[in-house]
Amino acid sequence: MSKQVETVRRITAPEIRGRKGGDPIVTLTAYTAPMARILDQHCDILLVGDSLGMVVHGMPNTVGVTLDMMILHGQAVMRGSERALVVVDLPFGSYETSPEQAFASASRVLKETCAQAVKVEAGVTVAPTVKFLVDRGIPVMSHVGLLPQAVNADGKFRAKGRTPEEREQVLAAARASDEAGAFAIVVEGVDESLAPEITAAVMAPTIGIGASVACDGQVLVVDDLLGLFDWTPKFVRRYGNIKGVIDEAVSKYAADVRTRRFPAAAETYVLGGGKARQPRVAGGGERG
Repeated sequence: MSKQVETVRRITAPEIRGRKGGDPIVTLTAYTAPMARILDQHCDILLVGDSLGMVVHGMPNTVGVTLDMMILHGQAVMRGSERALVVVDLPFGSYETSPEQAFASASRVLKETCAQAVKVEAGVTVAPTVKFLVDRGIPVMSHVGLLPQAVNADGKFRAKGRTPEEREQVLAAARASDEAGAFAIVVEGVDESLAPEITAAVMAPTIGIGASVACDGQVLVVDDLLGLFDWTPKFVRRYGNIKGVIDEAVSKYAADVRTRRFPAAAETYVLGGGKARQPRVAGGGERG
């Protein structure tokens, strides 16, 4: 009698929306299959963010990221995960022209990656696009507050909520996204007092990044969390020093290559039996 293999079921967008006011939603960015495989057991949502332009490809900001890049990384994350909800960012220029353009981009992402949702940076003017997508069966996560794709308009990455007018703009964007049917709303880089106000004003769960512990969940760029960069934003807490671990490991490897300690017999193929011969070092005898 054959043994049935239990299938792992992915978390869905409606389940995330149902977490409003419940257990905090754990979210991290993911860009590769190996990292997604590690994160999957710990996270409710894996976000394939357009931050990959800066984190993976060394771009100065996210504006240059293309739809093809997002799809490529989305495919990798889907291969490496099995239970988390996978959300893929729509990059700058792929959804702003019209709701129809947004649908073409979003449907391509879902078809080619098999991810379950997309994310858009959502001012009030983007709300009709969110509704257009949701009405056509595409789950949408919106993003309000500091909008990385608007860096050229803002002049730099700048936290929001310094003035009453700015606070109202962010609140209005969140409300509009909520009314349009977004299943969750990322709130980035806002005054601490604004995030709980947004969270109370919308039915969708809020996911903070540089916002407030009062949000319904949190998201960080995983490379920042792991300490892969010398500098990180104020809102990041480093939970590791992977850069130091990598530096130490590569330093040891380089030293072993230069002194011919690598590869040794344990890392050498000997076809047909016998022992691997130790190499002769230039100017000396055989190494012991």
